[in-house]
Amino acid sequence: MSTPQRPGAMEGVRVLDFTTMMSGPYATRLLADLGAEVIKIESPTGDHIRSRPPRRQGRSTYFAQLNCGKKSLALDLKKPQAIALIKQLVSTADVVVENFRPGVMKRLGLDYDTLSALQPKLVYCSISGFGQTGSWAGRTAYAPVLHAASGYEL
Repeated sequence: MSTPQRPGAMEGVRVLDFTTMMSGPYATRLLADLGAEVIKIESPTGDHIRSRPPRRQGRSTYFAQLNCGKKSLALDLKKPQAIALIKQLVSTADVVVENFRPGVMKRLGLDYDTLSALQPKLVYCSISGFGQTGSWAGRTAYAPVLHAASGYEL
């Protein structure tokens, strides 16, 4: 006899995921684990983490662990048709999560002000290592950079 599945806490929530590397995909993976429908937006060549070792049967286990439970959509965000499609999806979305460098989503026309005009209840999460404004905002924030900046010692 099987135990009936209870709906997840995020059941019925649609998330558009514009993230790569670790922090963003991990955050949206947790949302997927809680029952949200997560749609990962990737470039036409796919998220570059798809090729990162270690691999199992030719596939990145790193990518799989961070992105399981998500749907995927490959779009070239430099094309107007792709931006138009994203704006259609936003009208049915609840959450957008992005971890581009500050200013990228604004240049694409996918910033909070633009998208919240289409979906007033939109929750918009921007993840960056050093914030969205300030003198360090544009700096990359990979683990070794963060360790060095914080004085972390092994």
